[in-house]
Amino acid sequence: MRQIYVGDKPVAYREAIAEGYIRLRRETIEKILSGQVEKGDPLTIARLAGVMGAKTTPQLLPLCHNIRIEAVELDAWVEKEAQRIGVRARVKTHEKTGVEMEALTAVATALLNIWDVVKQYEKDENGQYPTTFIEGIRVVSKIKGEVDG
Repeated sequence: MRQIYVGDKPVAYREAIAEGYIRLRRETIEKILSGQVEKGDPLTIARLAGVMGAKTTPQLLPLCHNIRIEAVELDAWVEKEAQRIGVRARVKTHEKTGVEMEALTAVATALLNIWDVVKQYEKDENGQYPTTFIEGIRVVSKIKGEVDG
């Protein structure tokens, strides 16, 4: 087991976009839309947590390089009819390795924070989460371009 050597690779512009979703009960979606979630606005918390998640990726993934992140953009939205919240993260840098793992970690962290904020509304009578689940976390796109002279 080893971390891959990237010392001989050229610095390049790197960007990755990832997304994912959390399915919630209709009643929970209504609470979110009407601003009635006791712990606060799940979308705002998710955006902040996602940025923090991207920045702490090497602490969570031991073989991931510690790179200088230049920007993290995180969006979260409610899809009322689908009974879910979507999260999309875009991470940018000029480095020797990509930022896909940072984008994926941002999305996962944001979705887990949404779950945490609304979990009291998602439990059934036995304290279980039969209809709550995170799905579709994936890299939507990545870009690698050489640094201009």
